[in-house]
Amino acid sequence: MPFQLTADFIEKIEQLIAKKDGSALRELLHELHFADIAEILEELKSDDALYLIKLLESDLTSDALMELDDDVREKILDRLSPKEIAKELEELDTDDAADIVAELDEEIQQEVIDKIKDEEHAADIVELLNYDDNTAGALMAKELVKVKETWSVAGCVREMRRQAENVTRVHSIYVTDKDGKLTGRLSLKDLLTASEKTKISEVFIPKVDYVTVHTENEEVARIMQKYDLEAIPVVDEEGILVGRITIDDIVDFIKDEAEKDYQLAAGISQDVEADDSVWELTRARLPWLVLGLIGGLGSVYIMQGFEEALERFPVLFFFTPLIAAMAGNVGVQSSAIIVQGLANDNVKGSLFNRLLKEVGLALINGIALGVLVIIFGFIAGQDQLVSITIAISMLSVIIVSALIGTFVPIILDRKGIDPAIATGPFITTSNDIFGIFLFFYISKIVLGF
Repeated sequence: MPFQLTADFIEKIEQLIAKKDGSALRELLHELHFADIAEILEELKSDDALYLIKLLESDLTSDALMELDDDVREKILDRLSPKEIAKELEELDTDDAADIVAELDEEIQQEVIDKIKDEEHAADIVELLNYDDNTAGALMAKELVKVKETWSVAGCVREMRRQAENVTRVHSIYVTDKDGKLTGRLSLKDLLTASEKTKISEVFIPKVDYVTVHTENEEVARIMQKYDLEAIPVVDEEGILVGRITIDDIVDFIKDEAEKDYQLAAGISQDVEADDSVWELTRARLPWLVLGLIGGLGSVYIMQGFEEALERFPVLFFFTPLIAAMAGNVGVQSSAIIVQGLANDNVKGSLFNRLLKEVGLALINGIALGVLVIIFGFIAGQDQLVSITIAISMLSVIIVSALIGTFVPIILDRKGIDPAIATGPFITTSNDIFGIFLFFYISKIVLGF
Protein backbone atom coordinates (compact mmCIF):
# COMPACT_ATOMS: atom_id res chain seq x y z
CA MET A 1 0.00 0.00 0.00
CA PRO A 2 1.44 3.43 -0.92
CA PHE A 3 2.69 5.57 1.94
CA GLN A 4 0.28 8.31 2.98
CA LEU A 5 1.69 11.23 4.95
CA THR A 6 -0.78 12.48 7.55
CA ALA A 7 -0.78 15.29 10.08
CA ASP A 8 -0.83 12.71 12.89
CA PHE A 9 2.29 11.02 11.50
CA ILE A 10 4.15 14.33 11.29
CA GLU A 11 3.06 15.20 14.82
CA LYS A 12 4.38 11.84 16.06
CA ILE A 13 7.74 12.47 14.40
CA GLU A 14 7.93 15.96 15.89
CA GLN A 15 7.24 14.56 19.36
CA LEU A 16 9.98 11.93 19.00
CA ILE A 17 12.43 14.58 17.77
CA ALA A 18 11.54 16.78 20.75
CA LYS A 19 12.35 13.85 23.04
CA LYS A 20 15.55 13.12 21.05
CA ASP A 21 14.35 9.51 20.80
CA GLY A 22 16.60 8.44 17.94
CA SER A 23 16.01 4.71 18.24
CA ALA A 24 12.24 5.11 18.01
CA LEU A 25 12.62 7.38 14.97
CA ARG A 26 14.90 4.89 13.21
CA GLU A 27 12.43 2.08 13.86
CA LEU A 28 9.53 4.20 12.61
CA LEU A 29 11.23 5.33 9.39
CA HIS A 30 13.66 2.57 8.42
CA GLU A 31 11.30 0.82 5.99
CA LEU A 32 10.19 4.00 4.20
CA HIS A 33 11.31 4.86 0.67
CA PHE A 34 13.69 7.80 0.36
CA ALA A 35 11.00 9.74 -1.52
CA ASP A 36 8.74 9.35 1.52
CA ILE A 37 11.55 10.58 3.76
CA ALA A 38 11.90 13.64 1.52
CA GLU A 39 8.19 14.31 1.80
CA ILE A 40 8.48 14.17 5.59
CA LEU A 41 11.51 16.48 5.64
CA GLU A 42 9.65 19.12 3.64
CA GLU A 43 6.87 19.17 6.25
CA LEU A 44 9.21 19.59 9.22
CA LYS A 45 10.77 22.75 10.62
CA SER A 46 14.38 23.34 9.60
CA ASP A 47 15.83 22.24 12.95
CA ASP A 48 13.76 19.05 12.97
CA ALA A 49 14.65 18.22 9.37
CA LEU A 50 18.35 18.73 10.12
CA TYR A 51 18.11 16.45 13.17
CA LEU A 52 16.52 13.72 11.06
CA ILE A 53 19.18 14.04 8.32
CA LYS A 54 21.95 13.60 10.88
CA LEU A 55 20.15 10.73 12.61
CA LEU A 56 19.37 8.44 9.67
CA GLU A 57 21.86 6.50 7.57
CA SER A 58 23.42 8.33 4.62
CA ASP A 59 22.37 5.66 2.12
CA LEU A 60 18.78 6.76 2.83
CA THR A 61 19.17 10.49 3.46
CA SER A 62 21.41 11.11 0.43
CA ASP A 63 18.69 10.03 -2.00
CA ALA A 64 16.10 11.90 0.08
CA LEU A 65 18.15 15.09 -0.32
CA MET A 66 17.92 14.77 -4.10
CA GLU A 67 14.13 14.55 -3.89
CA LEU A 68 13.77 17.74 -1.86
CA ASP A 69 12.65 21.07 -3.22
CA ASP A 70 15.73 23.16 -4.08
CA ASP A 71 15.04 25.75 -1.40
CA VAL A 72 14.57 23.13 1.33
CA ARG A 73 17.74 21.31 0.31
CA GLU A 74 19.69 24.58 0.28
CA LYS A 75 18.65 25.37 3.85
CA ILE A 76 19.72 21.91 5.03
CA LEU A 77 23.06 21.97 3.20
CA ASP A 78 23.85 25.41 4.63
CA ARG A 79 23.73 23.89 8.12
CA LEU A 80 25.73 20.73 7.39
CA SER A 81 29.51 20.68 7.72
CA PRO A 82 31.68 19.90 4.66
CA LYS A 83 32.44 16.50 6.19
CA GLU A 84 28.73 15.74 6.66
CA ILE A 85 27.94 16.81 3.09
CA ALA A 86 30.80 14.67 1.77
CA LYS A 87 29.37 11.68 3.63
CA GLU A 88 26.06 12.15 1.82
CA LEU A 89 27.79 12.55 -1.56
CA GLU A 90 29.66 9.27 -1.13
CA GLU A 91 26.32 7.43 -1.31
CA LEU A 92 25.12 9.17 -4.48
CA ASP A 93 25.82 8.49 -8.14
CA THR A 94 28.28 10.97 -9.58
CA ASP A 95 25.67 12.95 -11.54
CA ASP A 96 23.53 13.56 -8.45
CA ALA A 97 26.59 14.30 -6.32
CA ALA A 98 27.80 16.85 -8.88
CA ASP A 99 24.39 18.53 -8.86
CA ILE A 100 24.58 19.01 -5.10
CA VAL A 101 28.17 20.30 -5.19
CA ALA A 102 27.16 22.81 -7.89
CA GLU A 103 24.54 24.22 -5.51
CA LEU A 104 27.12 24.92 -2.79
CA ASP A 105 28.98 28.19 -2.34
CA GLU A 106 32.24 28.17 -4.28
CA GLU A 107 34.35 28.64 -1.16
CA ILE A 108 33.24 25.32 0.34
CA GLN A 109 32.94 23.22 -2.83
CA GLN A 110 36.60 22.21 -2.81
CA GLU A 111 36.52 21.60 0.93
CA VAL A 112 33.61 19.19 0.50
CA ILE A 113 35.32 17.37 -2.37
CA ASP A 114 38.50 17.02 -0.31
CA LYS A 115 36.48 15.29 2.44
CA ILE A 116 35.22 12.53 0.09
CA LYS A 117 37.16 9.39 0.97
CA ASP A 118 36.79 7.70 -2.41
CA GLU A 119 39.31 9.61 -4.54
CA GLU A 120 37.99 8.19 -7.82
CA HIS A 121 34.44 9.23 -6.90
CA ALA A 122 35.67 12.72 -6.05
CA ALA A 123 37.60 12.99 -9.33
CA ASP A 124 34.52 11.93 -11.30
CA ILE A 125 32.45 14.62 -9.58
CA VAL A 126 35.04 17.28 -10.44
CA GLU A 127 35.06 16.09 -14.06
CA LEU A 128 31.28 16.47 -14.36
CA LEU A 129 31.42 19.97 -12.86
CA ASN A 130 33.77 21.06 -15.65
CA TYR A 131 31.23 20.41 -18.41
CA ASP A 132 28.95 23.19 -19.61
CA ASP A 133 25.42 23.24 -18.24
CA ASN A 134 22.72 21.89 -20.56
CA THR A 135 25.12 19.37 -22.12
CA ALA A 136 25.28 15.59 -21.92
CA GLY A 137 28.59 15.84 -20.08
CA ALA A 138 26.97 17.67 -17.18
CA LEU A 139 23.92 15.39 -17.22
CA MET A 140 25.66 12.01 -17.39
CA ALA A 141 26.73 9.68 -14.59
CA LYS A 142 30.10 7.98 -14.60
CA GLU A 143 28.73 4.71 -13.18
CA LEU A 144 28.21 2.08 -15.89
CA VAL A 145 29.13 -1.46 -16.88
CA LYS A 146 31.57 -1.78 -19.78
CA VAL A 147 33.52 -4.72 -21.17
CA LYS A 148 36.28 -5.05 -23.74
CA GLU A 149 35.63 -6.82 -27.02
CA THR A 150 38.81 -8.89 -26.56
CA TRP A 151 37.56 -10.53 -23.35
CA SER A 152 36.06 -14.00 -23.16
CA VAL A 153 32.50 -14.47 -21.90
CA ALA A 154 33.81 -15.96 -18.63
CA GLY A 155 36.17 -13.04 -18.02
CA CYS A 156 33.44 -10.62 -18.99
CA VAL A 157 31.03 -12.02 -16.39
CA ARG A 158 33.67 -11.76 -13.63
CA GLU A 159 34.42 -8.13 -14.53
CA MET A 160 30.72 -7.26 -14.76
CA ARG A 161 30.15 -8.55 -11.24
CA ARG A 162 32.89 -6.28 -9.95
CA GLN A 163 31.65 -3.20 -11.81
CA ALA A 164 27.98 -3.77 -10.97
CA GLU A 165 28.71 -3.23 -7.26
CA ASN A 166 28.95 0.50 -7.93
CA VAL A 167 26.02 0.76 -10.36
CA THR A 168 22.50 1.26 -9.02
CA ARG A 169 20.78 -0.05 -12.16
CA VAL A 170 22.35 -1.95 -15.03
CA HIS A 171 20.40 -0.76 -18.07
CA SER A 172 22.95 -1.75 -20.68
CA ILE A 173 26.35 -3.40 -21.08
CA TYR A 174 28.66 -1.39 -23.31
CA VAL A 175 31.56 -2.79 -25.33
CA THR A 176 34.80 -0.91 -25.98
CA ASP A 177 38.03 -1.62 -27.81
CA LYS A 178 41.42 -1.82 -26.09
CA ASP A 179 41.66 2.01 -26.08
CA GLY A 180 38.28 2.47 -24.39
CA LYS A 181 36.44 3.64 -27.51
CA LEU A 182 32.77 2.65 -27.70
CA THR A 183 32.24 -0.09 -30.28
CA GLY A 184 28.81 -1.51 -29.40
CA ARG A 185 26.59 -3.03 -26.77
CA LEU A 186 26.12 -6.50 -25.34
CA SER A 187 22.83 -8.35 -25.06
CA LEU A 188 22.41 -10.14 -21.75
CA LYS A 189 20.65 -12.97 -23.58
CA ASP A 190 23.60 -13.43 -25.97
CA LEU A 191 25.99 -13.33 -23.03
CA LEU A 192 24.11 -16.04 -21.12
CA THR A 193 23.73 -18.36 -24.11
CA ALA A 194 27.29 -18.07 -25.41
CA SER A 195 30.10 -20.45 -24.50
CA GLU A 196 32.41 -19.28 -21.70
CA LYS A 197 35.38 -19.27 -24.07
CA THR A 198 33.62 -17.22 -26.75
CA LYS A 199 35.12 -13.78 -27.36
CA ILE A 200 32.88 -10.77 -26.77
CA SER A 201 33.84 -9.58 -30.27
CA GLU A 202 31.86 -12.52 -31.65
CA VAL A 203 28.58 -11.82 -29.85
CA PHE A 204 28.31 -8.07 -29.24
CA ILE A 205 26.00 -5.79 -31.24
CA PRO A 206 28.04 -3.15 -33.12
CA LYS A 207 25.10 -0.79 -33.60
CA VAL A 208 24.58 1.49 -30.61
CA ASP A 209 23.05 4.95 -30.25
CA TYR A 210 25.23 7.43 -28.37
CA VAL A 211 25.78 11.13 -27.74
CA THR A 212 28.91 13.19 -27.12
CA VAL A 213 29.72 15.15 -23.98
CA HIS A 214 28.86 18.36 -25.86
CA THR A 215 25.43 17.24 -27.13
CA GLU A 216 22.72 19.54 -25.78
CA ASN A 217 20.22 18.06 -23.34
CA GLU A 218 17.29 18.77 -25.65
CA GLU A 219 18.93 16.65 -28.35
CA VAL A 220 19.67 13.87 -25.85
CA ALA A 221 16.00 13.85 -24.83
CA ARG A 222 14.90 13.79 -28.47
CA ILE A 223 17.15 10.82 -29.31
CA MET A 224 16.09 8.82 -26.25
CA GLN A 225 12.43 9.51 -26.97
CA LYS A 226 12.74 8.67 -30.67
CA TYR A 227 14.46 5.33 -30.10
CA ASP A 228 12.67 4.51 -26.81
CA LEU A 229 15.93 4.17 -24.87
CA GLU A 230 16.25 3.57 -21.13
CA ALA A 231 19.87 4.71 -21.19
CA ILE A 232 22.32 6.14 -23.69
CA PRO A 233 26.14 6.08 -23.58
CA VAL A 234 28.20 9.28 -23.70
CA VAL A 235 31.55 9.53 -25.47
CA ASP A 236 34.20 12.26 -25.59
CA GLU A 237 35.68 13.94 -28.67
CA GLU A 238 37.80 10.86 -29.41
CA GLY A 239 34.94 8.39 -29.07
CA ILE A 240 36.04 7.09 -25.67
CA LEU A 241 33.17 5.94 -23.45
CA VAL A 242 33.01 8.29 -20.45
CA GLY A 243 29.50 7.89 -19.00
CA ARG A 244 25.82 7.20 -19.51
CA ILE A 245 22.54 9.06 -19.21
CA THR A 246 19.55 7.18 -17.85
CA ILE A 247 15.86 7.76 -18.42
CA ASP A 248 15.26 9.16 -14.92
CA ASP A 249 17.76 11.96 -15.62
CA ILE A 250 15.96 12.82 -18.86
CA VAL A 251 12.55 12.76 -17.17
CA ASP A 252 13.84 15.24 -14.58
CA PHE A 253 15.25 17.44 -17.34
CA ILE A 254 12.00 17.37 -19.34
CA LYS A 255 10.01 18.18 -16.20
CA ASP A 256 12.24 21.17 -15.43
CA GLU A 257 12.01 22.40 -19.02
CA ALA A 258 8.22 22.02 -19.03
CA GLU A 259 7.93 24.03 -15.83
CA LYS A 260 10.20 26.75 -17.23
CA ASP A 261 8.28 26.89 -20.53
CA TYR A 262 4.96 27.01 -18.68
CA GLN A 263 6.17 29.96 -16.63
CA LEU A 264 7.50 31.72 -19.72
CA ALA A 265 4.16 31.18 -21.44
CA ALA A 266 2.44 32.69 -18.40
CA GLY A 267 4.73 35.72 -18.46
CA ILE A 268 7.16 34.77 -15.69
CA SER A 269 10.74 35.43 -16.69
CA GLN A 270 12.59 33.15 -14.25
CA ASP A 271 12.14 29.93 -12.32
CA VAL A 272 10.14 30.67 -9.16
CA GLU A 273 8.01 28.75 -6.72
CA ALA A 274 4.78 29.71 -5.00
CA ASP A 275 6.51 30.04 -1.62
CA ASP A 276 9.36 32.27 -2.89
CA SER A 277 9.76 35.75 -1.46
CA VAL A 278 7.64 38.66 -2.66
CA TRP A 279 10.75 40.28 -4.15
CA GLU A 280 11.66 37.18 -6.18
CA LEU A 281 8.11 36.80 -7.46
CA THR A 282 7.96 40.49 -8.35
CA ARG A 283 11.22 40.33 -10.33
CA ALA A 284 9.90 37.36 -12.26
CA ARG A 285 6.52 38.87 -13.13
CA LEU A 286 7.03 42.62 -13.41
CA PRO A 287 8.97 42.75 -16.73
CA TRP A 288 6.12 41.06 -18.59
CA LEU A 289 3.51 43.17 -16.85
CA VAL A 290 5.43 46.25 -18.01
CA LEU A 291 5.38 44.83 -21.55
CA GLY A 292 1.62 44.37 -21.26
CA LEU A 293 1.27 47.94 -20.01
CA ILE A 294 3.24 49.25 -22.98
CA GLY A 295 1.09 47.22 -25.34
CA GLY A 296 -2.07 48.52 -23.71
CA LEU A 297 -0.88 52.12 -23.98
CA GLY A 298 -0.03 51.49 -27.62
CA SER A 299 -3.58 50.31 -28.25
CA VAL A 300 -4.92 53.45 -26.55
CA TYR A 301 -2.89 55.74 -28.81
CA ILE A 302 -3.99 53.79 -31.88
CA MET A 303 -7.63 54.25 -30.89
CA GLN A 304 -7.04 57.96 -30.31
CA GLY A 305 -5.80 58.20 -33.89
CA PHE A 306 -9.21 56.96 -35.05
CA GLU A 307 -11.24 59.27 -32.81
CA GLU A 308 -13.35 60.41 -35.75
CA ALA A 309 -14.36 56.82 -36.47
CA LEU A 310 -15.53 56.32 -32.90
CA GLU A 311 -17.58 59.52 -33.08
CA ARG A 312 -19.34 58.50 -36.31
CA PHE A 313 -19.58 54.78 -35.53
CA PRO A 314 -19.53 54.42 -31.72
CA VAL A 315 -20.58 50.79 -32.09
CA LEU A 316 -17.01 50.00 -33.18
CA PHE A 317 -15.78 50.77 -29.68
CA PHE A 318 -17.77 47.87 -28.25
CA PHE A 319 -16.15 45.40 -30.65
CA THR A 320 -12.52 46.32 -29.83
CA PRO A 321 -12.31 43.79 -26.93
CA LEU A 322 -13.60 41.09 -29.30
CA ILE A 323 -10.95 41.88 -31.93
CA ALA A 324 -8.17 42.04 -29.32
CA ALA A 325 -9.29 38.74 -27.76
CA MET A 326 -9.43 36.96 -31.12
CA ALA A 327 -5.98 38.29 -32.05
CA GLY A 328 -4.48 37.10 -28.76
CA ASN A 329 -6.22 33.71 -28.79
CA VAL A 330 -5.28 32.86 -32.37
CA GLY A 331 -1.69 33.97 -31.81
CA VAL A 332 -1.31 31.88 -28.65
CA GLN A 333 -2.87 28.83 -30.35
CA SER A 334 -0.52 29.07 -33.33
CA SER A 335 2.58 29.71 -31.23
CA ALA A 336 1.75 26.89 -28.79
CA ILE A 337 1.57 24.37 -31.65
CA ILE A 338 4.84 25.60 -33.15
CA VAL A 339 6.67 25.66 -29.79
CA GLN A 340 5.52 22.11 -29.13
CA GLY A 341 6.66 21.08 -32.60
CA LEU A 342 10.06 22.70 -32.11
CA ALA A 343 10.49 20.92 -28.80
CA ASN A 344 9.68 17.57 -30.44
CA ASP A 345 11.66 18.36 -33.60
CA ASN A 346 8.51 18.07 -35.70
CA VAL A 347 8.71 21.47 -37.40
CA LYS A 348 10.25 20.55 -40.73
CA GLY A 349 9.93 21.54 -44.36
CA SER A 350 10.05 24.96 -45.99
CA LEU A 351 8.73 28.12 -44.36
CA PHE A 352 6.73 28.85 -47.51
CA ASN A 353 4.72 25.64 -47.20
CA ARG A 354 4.06 26.42 -43.55
CA LEU A 355 2.98 29.91 -44.59
CA LEU A 356 0.44 28.48 -47.03
CA LYS A 357 -0.84 26.05 -44.41
CA GLU A 358 -1.29 28.76 -41.77
CA VAL A 359 -2.97 31.13 -44.21
CA GLY A 360 -5.36 28.37 -45.31
CA LEU A 361 -6.20 27.45 -41.72
CA ALA A 362 -6.67 31.11 -40.76
CA LEU A 363 -8.96 31.67 -43.77
CA ILE A 364 -11.20 28.78 -42.82
CA ASN A 365 -11.42 29.86 -39.16
CA GLY A 366 -11.77 33.56 -40.06
CA ILE A 367 -14.57 32.98 -42.59
CA ALA A 368 -16.47 30.72 -40.16
CA LEU A 369 -16.23 33.26 -37.33
CA GLY A 370 -16.99 36.17 -39.69
CA VAL A 371 -20.19 34.47 -40.83
CA LEU A 372 -21.21 34.04 -37.19
CA VAL A 373 -20.59 37.78 -36.58
CA ILE A 374 -22.77 38.71 -39.56
CA ILE A 375 -25.54 36.38 -38.36
CA PHE A 376 -25.30 37.89 -34.87
CA GLY A 377 -25.52 41.43 -36.34
CA PHE A 378 -28.58 40.47 -38.38
CA ILE A 379 -30.35 39.04 -35.32
CA ALA A 380 -29.39 42.07 -33.21
CA GLY A 381 -30.63 44.51 -35.89
CA GLN A 382 -27.16 45.92 -36.46
CA ASP A 383 -26.20 47.84 -39.62
CA GLN A 384 -25.13 45.15 -42.09
CA LEU A 385 -22.23 47.25 -43.37
CA VAL A 386 -20.89 47.48 -39.82
CA SER A 387 -21.26 43.69 -39.40
CA ILE A 388 -19.43 43.08 -42.68
CA THR A 389 -16.69 45.50 -41.56
CA ILE A 390 -16.23 43.64 -38.31
CA ALA A 391 -16.22 40.28 -40.12
CA ILE A 392 -13.57 41.41 -42.64
CA SER A 393 -11.50 42.91 -39.83
CA MET A 394 -11.71 39.71 -37.84
CA LEU A 395 -10.66 37.63 -40.85
CA SER A 396 -7.64 39.90 -41.42
CA VAL A 397 -6.68 39.90 -37.76
CA ILE A 398 -6.90 36.11 -37.54
CA ILE A 399 -4.61 35.69 -40.56
CA VAL A 400 -2.01 38.16 -39.28
CA SER A 401 -2.13 36.77 -35.73
CA ALA A 402 -1.71 33.21 -36.98
CA LEU A 403 1.33 34.23 -39.02
CA ILE A 404 2.88 36.11 -36.10
CA GLY A 405 2.19 33.18 -33.78
CA THR A 406 3.82 30.83 -36.26
CA PHE A 407 6.91 32.69 -37.34
CA VAL A 408 7.96 34.46 -34.14
CA PRO A 409 8.72 31.15 -32.32
CA ILE A 410 10.60 29.84 -35.38
CA ILE A 411 12.68 33.02 -35.62
CA LEU A 412 13.39 33.01 -31.87
CA ASP A 413 14.46 29.36 -32.05
CA ARG A 414 16.85 30.08 -34.92
CA LYS A 415 18.33 32.97 -32.94
CA GLY A 416 18.97 30.66 -29.97
CA ILE A 417 16.19 32.14 -27.82
CA ASP A 418 13.72 29.87 -26.03
CA PRO A 419 10.62 29.93 -28.30
CA ALA A 420 8.35 29.28 -25.30
CA ILE A 421 8.59 33.00 -24.64
CA ALA A 422 6.40 33.47 -27.72
CA THR A 423 3.37 31.70 -26.24
CA GLY A 424 2.78 34.25 -23.51
CA PRO A 425 2.40 38.03 -23.15
CA PHE A 426 4.87 38.68 -25.99
CA ILE A 427 2.51 37.26 -28.61
CA THR A 428 -0.66 38.45 -26.86
CA THR A 429 0.55 42.04 -26.56
CA SER A 430 1.91 42.30 -30.11
CA ASN A 431 -1.24 40.80 -31.58
CA ASP A 432 -3.44 43.13 -29.53
CA ILE A 433 -1.66 46.13 -31.06
CA PHE A 434 -1.76 44.76 -34.62
CA GLY A 435 -5.37 43.65 -34.13
CA ILE A 436 -6.63 47.05 -32.98
CA PHE A 437 -4.75 48.83 -35.75
CA LEU A 438 -6.09 46.51 -38.47
CA PHE A 439 -9.62 46.75 -37.09
CA PHE A 440 -9.80 50.53 -37.31
CA TYR A 441 -7.81 50.78 -40.55
CA ILE A 442 -10.09 48.32 -42.33
CA SER A 443 -13.14 50.01 -40.79
CA LYS A 444 -11.88 53.32 -42.21
CA ILE A 445 -11.61 51.80 -45.70
CA VAL A 446 -14.97 49.98 -45.67
CA LEU A 447 -17.07 52.58 -43.84
CA GLY A 448 -15.37 55.53 -45.56
CA PHE A 449 -14.54 57.97 -42.77
